[in-house]
Parts: sequence; structure tokens; C-alpha cells
Amino acid sequence: MTTDTQSRRHLGLSAATGVGVGAIVGGGILALAGAVFSVTGPSAMLAFALNGLIALFTALSFAEVSSKFPYSGGTYTFAKMVLSVEAAFSVGWVVWFASIVAAVLYAFGFAEFALVGCEDLYGALLGETPPQFATRSTICGLAATATLFYSARLAWKPAAGGQWINAGKVVVFFVLIAGGAWALRGRSAADIGRSLRPFFAEGGDGLLKAMGFSFIALQGFDLIAAVAGEIRRPERTIPRAMLLSLGLALMIYLPLLLLIATVGVPHGEKVVDVARRDPETLVPLAAANFMGSFGYWLVIVAGVLSMLSALEANLFAASRVAMSMAVDRTLPASLARLHRRRATPVRAIVGTAVIVIVLLLVTPDVAAAGAASSLIFLLSFALAHWIAILVRQRSASRPPPFRVPLYPGVPVLGGLACVALAMYQGIAVPRAGFITATWLSLGGLLFLGLFAQRARITDASQASRDPEIVQLRGHSPLVLVPIVNPDSVRGLAAVAGALAPPETGRVLMLSVVVVPSDWKLRHGTAPIENAQSVLAKSIAASLEAGVYPDALTTIAQEPWSEIARVARLHRCESLLLGLSFIAEGAEGTPMDQLMSGADCDVVVLRAPKNWQLAPARRILVPTAGQGRHDRLLARMLGSLSRTGQREVTFLRVLPRNATLRDQQSAQRDVVSRAADLSAGRARVLILCSDQPVETVAEHAANSDLVILGVQRFSRRRKVFGQFALRLAHRTDSPLLIISARG
Repeated sequence: MTTDTQSRRHLGLSAATGVGVGAIVGGGILALAGAVFSVTGPSAMLAFALNGLIALFTALSFAEVSSKFPYSGGTYTFAKMVLSVEAAFSVGWVVWFASIVAAVLYAFGFAEFALVGCEDLYGALLGETPPQFATRSTICGLAATATLFYSARLAWKPAAGGQWINAGKVVVFFVLIAGGAWALRGRSAADIGRSLRPFFAEGGDGLLKAMGFSFIALQGFDLIAAVAGEIRRPERTIPRAMLLSLGLALMIYLPLLLLIATVGVPHGEKVVDVARRDPETLVPLAAANFMGSFGYWLVIVAGVLSMLSALEANLFAASRVAMSMAVDRTLPASLARLHRRRATPVRAIVGTAVIVIVLLLVTPDVAAAGAASSLIFLLSFALAHWIAILVRQRSASRPPPFRVPLYPGVPVLGGLACVALAMYQGIAVPRAGFITATWLSLGGLLFLGLFAQRARITDASQASRDPEIVQLRGHSPLVLVPIVNPDSVRGLAAVAGALAPPETGRVLMLSVVVVPSDWKLRHGTAPIENAQSVLAKSIAASLEAGVYPDALTTIAQEPWSEIARVARLHRCESLLLGLSFIAEGAEGTPMDQLMSGADCDVVVLRAPKNWQLAPARRILVPTAGQGRHDRLLARMLGSLSRTGQREVTFLRVLPRNATLRDQQSAQRDVVSRAADLSAGRARVLILCSDQPVETVAEHAANSDLVILGVQRFSRRRKVFGQFALRLAHRTDSPLLIISARG
């Protein structure tokens, strides 16, 4: 195994299209045609056509966002880039579940088709009543075997789509359509017209019901987005693969539905009556009606192939969603590991397969779970439309390579249609809503209890490394920099620029004119002139450092409370302070009070005159294992790494009498934290000493910058702490002392 999480891009257009075809074509039409015809009659064709239009709109939105974010994970990745890590987890959690349930349904479908075929073959060959093959145990056993087989296949080689199976089932369907078209030649136009009347068996209400039942039959193009990280030239391949797979499905579905309604029922009967009598077997009976037993067996073969290819496609996509979540620490990090030679996420595949098999064994009736899967997909599709609108609005400087035509009409209409169908699904099948809510509640508990801290740290690191994420989320971080001495501005401006990149955030330089309570303008303007001079020099120094700040001058009697007021008034994300000297033992200072009372992150820079950030390559991070400032630390390290090559060392000092077991435990802990805080690009050093300050100071002498957190007693009580104060007294190395909000 390897911790490298970037899968090789090995899927071309045909393989990517195969993922969609494998999931869409076959299983849905075979399972749902009877139910759709039973509620709406021949207008089932219109129901599928309207669903095809909604699916087309949805595929276009998926294609636009996928071309912008060509990474595995599908809707989960979209939510992570545009919304928040909490929203992304919720989306990923339910989409992973929906793909797992879809895999369960198709595994059961394969077993049932295969066993029914065995029974009929037994009877045909031996001429006697066959034994009952399709028992609960045999169905579960065969479904589990198919799941294990395809999981092993996906783990063995980085491929998916089941190209031979896909080709086989498409050929079978076209043979069925050709046979039906030949039979249709013998029918007169009047006879065909009678077969299609009444077109709306249950009026408009029946049509809506049919659309709610059958939309899931066109789900599958979204799985292409779920494996986008493995697709070559994704900006071109993903849109084409989605449209090709959806178009091929409609090319098969619509003619087949017409043939079922006209030549697929006995002469003189209506398709709605046959469908209500035998909804589960409508398609094989229709095929037998216009092609004899050959047609019946074609449907059985098509059913087996369709269920297998859909099973593989959903296992493939579900494992990639799990892998993407694990990369972001919203699932256990081990699921993100790729096999060293095969570059497949073996653990994510195994974890997904285990859940599928457990559901196969413990779920007696998967109908409600299938309805929940449909509901989840519809909600995720509506979310994808919304995200497509947000991406278009927030990425004007770097628009997606593929863009939805007729924007914003397509995503708006598609999103509204998906929401409407989801609402219908929740009302028509209340258990679907209950299952969805239960799964979300379970996920929320797991996230808050197990994953939240690491996920938020990883998210902070990723967002700081890629400022476009901040922009796509609609944030514009403001860093407040109070200025007293222009000589320190270049270093402060560089740090502020790292925290708030010009394309996404702003830097506000503040000059506070401190005057006595009885000061009047007649006393002279010297304080104002001095402050303006300091601010002008500071702006000039900032421009030299490549930072273009805003500027503000205020008048107050007490500078510390004024800084806190301005930070609160402007809703600053960060407050950056510069100190030329930190006195040892100086606890309870106005600086401590400011850190305790500020509702923002506080960063204090102690650096020599005219210190610059750019040459600072070696960064030392002493850590005691508290982790209370880790999100801010991750943001700092990510921002610094974005502005230059950095060598980060995490140092933990243990007592000299620490046991080997203590040292190994500390090593594991620091390695894990370093992976989250610096994306794995860090060195870990564990030392034993009874003089931790002197040990850290010794290593600080060989570092260009030292980052450490303040001592935190509670949400509203933070102080520099004796360790930081003593370290500042013993080393001349530049220090960044951080205090996270809250």
C-alpha cells in the first residue's frame, strides 16, 4: 500500500462512457417498466422522455462542475469545493449510502434473474417442474458472490465499466428492438393507434407518478463524475461521456417502450391491463409475445448482464466516493490508501463491499431502501444544479472549461424538477424519507464524534493552499494589521498577504491615533500627522512586499480596546500584530486581554527589523499535543507553503525519563497531526530532555521561523504562557505566536 491518493488517469472516453452505460442501461427499464405502464399506460413513453429531459439538464450541470473540479467524489467533491466541509460530509455520506444501496439492489436483481433463468432452463431441458432455486439463502449467496467477485476485480486492476458486458447487453437490447420493429411492420396504423389509446390511463396524476417511479432508471451518468479523478482529459471526456451514456439509454428505452405498448401485449389487450396483472414480468412477457421464447431468453440474458454491469459501476463509484472522503478525513484516512502497484483504493473497495454484503444479508425487503436511494440521488442532483450556479457566479476569473448552454435556465429548471420529484418520492414512500433521515443522523453523530476535528483541520489546510476554494465558498477573509512602526511592516504585510491572498481576501492596515481624554483639535494636529506619516510609510512598504492594503485611521484614548472594536466592527477573520520585544514573565498584559476577547484568530509576529517572509524556508513547530490551535496552524502552514518552498519540522520534547513506549506513542501522534496539518510534507522529531525551552531554542537557532500556540485555559482566557515567553527571551529567531478564535 501507499499513501498516495492521486489515482492514475487511465479511463478514456469509451471507458468513462462505459461507467455510465453500465449503471443506466438495462436494470432500470427491466425493473420499472411494468410499474410505470401500470400507473400511466402508454404515456410511460412520455414519462421517460420528460425524465430524460430532466436528466439531460442534470448531466449538463454535472458536466460543467466536473470539468471545473475533475476529481473523484462527484457531488461530494462539488460540495467540498463550494460549500463547507460539514456540508460535504453530509452529501458524501448519503451519496455513498445511495450508491451502496443501488449496488445491493442490482446484486439482488442479478441473483433473481439468474435463478429464474436456471429454473426455466431446468424445466425446458428436463421437461418437468423445476425445484425452487430462488430461495432467500440462494439469492443472498449468489448476490454476495457477485459482489465479492466484482470487488476483487476492481481491487485487482484500475478499470471499470464492464466493457464486454456493456457491449453484450447493448447488442441484446438492439436485437430486441429489431425483433419488435419487425413485428410492428405487420400492424396497421389504426391497430397501433388503438394500442396507444387511452394514452393517459390515469391522467396527469398518473404521468407524475410514473415520472417519480422511473427517474432512477436514468441515474448513472453521475457515476462518471464520481470517478472523474481517473479520467483522461476530463474537461472534454466527462461531458461527452455523460451525454453519450444518457443518449444511448434513451435510444434504447423509448423504442422499447413503444414496442412493449404495441406488439408486446396480446392482440386486443391494453398494456396497462397486462402491466397491472404482471408488473414484474412485463418486459420478458412482451419479448416472448413478439419474438417467442427466443425473445424471453434475450430479456433474461439482458437482465443478468444489466444487473452485473450496474453492480460493478456502483461498487466502483461508491469506493471512489469513500476514498475522496477519506482523503479529506471525513472517513477514516486508511480508506484513502492506494495499492502500491495497482493504484487502486483497496481498502475503500473492501469497506464498501463489506457494507453491501451486510445489507444483502440483513435486509429482507430492499424496496424502501431503493426508494431512499432514489430520493437521495434526486436531492444530490438538485444540489448539483445549485452548485453549478454558484460556480458560474464565483469563478469569473477561471470559468469551467465546459459551460452549460442556456444558463441559468438549464440549472434552474433542472434543479426545480429534481426537488419536485424528490418531494413526491418522500410523500409517496414515507419510509424513504425516514431511512434517509436516520442515515443522516447516524452520519452526523459519527462526524461530530470521530471525524470532525481532523476533517476541519484538513479542510483548513486545503483551502489555504488553494485560495480559489475560499473564493468559491463566497468568503473574503479580512486581515486587520495595526501599525505602529513602519520598519516592521514588510514582514507583517507578507504574513498578512499569505493569510488573505489578493484574489480572495483583503488586508486592512489600522493606525490608531492615541490622544488623552481632554484632547481637542486646538491642542495641535501632531498626533494625527504622525499617525498619517506612519500609515503612509507602511502602505509604501506593503506595496514593496507585493501587498495592496486598505487603510484606516481612528482616534481613541486606549489602543488595545480600539483594535478590538475595529476587528469586531469589520468582522475580521484574523488580527495580525507585530511586536519587537516580548518580555519574559509578562502575563496578563493588554495583549493577553485582546487575544482572550477578540472574536477572530490572532497572530503575533516577533521578528527583527525589516525581516522578510519569502526567504524563510525552515519552519519549526514545537508541539505539546494539545491541538487547540490546529485549524489556525493548518491555515498558517498552508498559506506559507503556497507562497514559497518550506521545510516544516514538528518537534515534541518528552521528559528524559520517557519510556520507549511513550516515545513511540508520541511519534505516532505527531506523525498523524503533521499529515493533517501539512498534507504530509513535514519532518517529525521526538526528543527527550528535562529542559524543553532550551531544547526548542537550540533548534530554533537553525530555523527561519518558529510557530507556536498561546496557552489556552478556556474560550475567553488565553495568555502567551510561560513557555512562549521564556522561548522568546532565549532566542532571536522570528516567532509567530497564534491564538485560534473561540
